[in-house]
Amino acid sequence: MKSQSSKTGHGGSDRAEPVEQMVEKLIESGTDVTTTPVKRSLYQNVVEQFNKAADLLRLEPDIRRILSMTKNEIVVNFPVRLDNGGVKMFTGYRVQHNDALGPYKGGLRYHPGVDQDEVRALASWMTWKCALLGLPFGGAKGGVQMDPGDYSLAELERISRRFVYALGSNVGPEYDIPAPDMNTNAQIMAWFLDTYLSTVPPAERHRHIHVVTGKPIVSGGSAGREKATGQGVVFAIQKWAEDRGVSLDGLTFMVQGFGNVGSWAARLLVELGAKLIAVEDVTGGTRNIEGIDPGALLEWMGMHRGVRKYRGGQFVDHIMFLKTKADIFIPAAMENQITAETAPWLDVRLVVEAANGPTDPAGDAVLAERGIEVIPDILCNAGGVTVSYFEWLQNKRSEFWDLEEVDRKLWRKMSTAYDRVRDTAGEYETDLRTAAYIVAMTRLEKVYKDRGIFP
Repeated sequence: MKSQSSKTGHGGSDRAEPVEQMVEKLIESGTDVTTTPVKRSLYQNVVEQFNKAADLLRLEPDIRRILSMTKNEIVVNFPVRLDNGGVKMFTGYRVQHNDALGPYKGGLRYHPGVDQDEVRALASWMTWKCALLGLPFGGAKGGVQMDPGDYSLAELERISRRFVYALGSNVGPEYDIPAPDMNTNAQIMAWFLDTYLSTVPPAERHRHIHVVTGKPIVSGGSAGREKATGQGVVFAIQKWAEDRGVSLDGLTFMVQGFGNVGSWAARLLVELGAKLIAVEDVTGGTRNIEGIDPGALLEWMGMHRGVRKYRGGQFVDHIMFLKTKADIFIPAAMENQITAETAPWLDVRLVVEAANGPTDPAGDAVLAERGIEVIPDILCNAGGVTVSYFEWLQNKRSEFWDLEEVDRKLWRKMSTAYDRVRDTAGEYETDLRTAAYIVAMTRLEKVYKDRGIFP
């Protein structure tokens, strides 16, 4: 979900009631109050992050050229019949960045902002995540440019199935394995699986259920997949706290975006004794320094379709939300939320990037200057792809692991990756983001040196 961005009002709880009244008037007049600042190229962010790490690593020039480009970019335009009998054309994307380590892997998102630049960036980040976590996958990403809220469940099913069919042989269980992402879920993955299997000879279908991960458990999904990304975020925070001798009990945190990832991270952190004091989503923000119950907030959102006006807190606008004093800020919404403009407003010790690309390079520089630590996205939100790998393995082996085993294996993967990033940051005297890239690039560089370049 994208965060509300308001150019009116400044921080301070004494402004809360007037701001709420102002927003009410804007909504009643039909004004869009959920717009975001002008979109910066996500792929340019990736390029800048990549170049910084490659320079520090002194990455071999030939390998640098290979890793700096995507391998395949697929764009499909396909028709779908709507409930009213009319036909609408949709545009879908699938970008495959690199497969040196194994099959392409990455989610599918449904959002009006999906475009080739965004998907290209997300596919690149998936390559670094998989290499960093030691997974036998390469990076990919895809999506359909649309607002799923505009369509009925039946229409979403037809859109999903037609998208799968349009992708054709560009996906496969040993070639490119999609998963859920923004505005997609286990149900959509089940439609994906069923449609793909219809293209496979009946006798072979049982061998192809790992074509997609994030499925419902009864359809071959894994225990722990729904909470996996949020769980990985919490594991990363636990590692950070251990390194600094900090107890999570009583630590305050704020979450931007309260979808699957943000809500799971909040629930799991509260179970460890941390206190959720502010939440923001596309509808607005709420703050309560005494603490917000994540379960009660989720129940409210289910009935009211958003955080705004939550009775367990006081309304805050976007600027007031970002200025909330807390120990930890978890951006779990859209990209480019922490910029040169917004980074000075944060009053936190740690930023934990549950979303992909929430901090642009200029925002990174401001946070570094202010001494605010950042656990980067390619490390801390890698729990989703890691448990997707576990699901893929279970399907291939005809096994089912219980939740305890999944969480234990995820902790081991996240803990090992965190330690490598921390140690690399010390070795190169750099930040955790650049160190994470260096760890990932080092693995890929070795693969290319060992194998050589064909012909």
